[in-house]
Amino acid sequence: MLREFGTDDILLLLTGAQWTVLLSLIAFAGGGILGLLVAVGRALGPTPVKLITEGFIRIVQGTPLLGQLFLFYFGFSIFGFDVSAWVAVSVAMIFFSSAFLGDVWRGCIEAVPKTQWEAAEALGMSFFEQLRYVILPQAIRIAVPPTVGFMAQIVKNTSLSAVVGFVDLLRVGQLVTAATFEPFTVYLVVAFMYFALCYPLSQWSRHLEKKFNAAH
Repeated sequence: MLREFGTDDILLLLTGAQWTVLLSLIAFAGGGILGLLVAVGRALGPTPVKLITEGFIRIVQGTPLLGQLFLFYFGFSIFGFDVSAWVAVSVAMIFFSSAFLGDVWRGCIEAVPKTQWEAAEALGMSFFEQLRYVILPQAIRIAVPPTVGFMAQIVKNTSLSAVVGFVDLLRVGQLVTAATFEPFTVYLVVAFMYFALCYPLSQWSRHLEKKFNAAH
């Protein structure tokens, strides 16, 4: 039986938005850890590591996220693992985020002048000390604006998880639409909620970019 779109439906959409935010945080945290390893391996690792990390980046960036979601969701079952949509989507989003963050951070590491490496080496620092105390602090300063900007992309890309049954903001919107048959109203509210999540991140990214550029 159809019903009118009301306050209860907005509360349901807010619940879906909470799951969207949680999935985004997991994707960013897990992708950040793996992405740092990818970035360091791609920029500073031996040739085999560089080739592996470069291949990983190209494969992930060269294939649609939707296909990756299907691959992880159905791929686990091929190997006998019965995983929930939550696990499959989280793993897929972590790999997706790590490839893009790793590529961004690789560029930031390589943007640090070689003279900084030479100066740190002259002070008797080991490779890891150079990386920790000299190179990464400078690379992080360069990386902050694009990283914050990519966080908005993560939030928007989580909407694809609805295709494998993960109940995020978009999926709840689909369910509410089926119950109310008011797609325009429902998806207008859904779009506004995505905007409310992503716009502050985009503005923060622009602010940080101007701030750091002015500091140079």
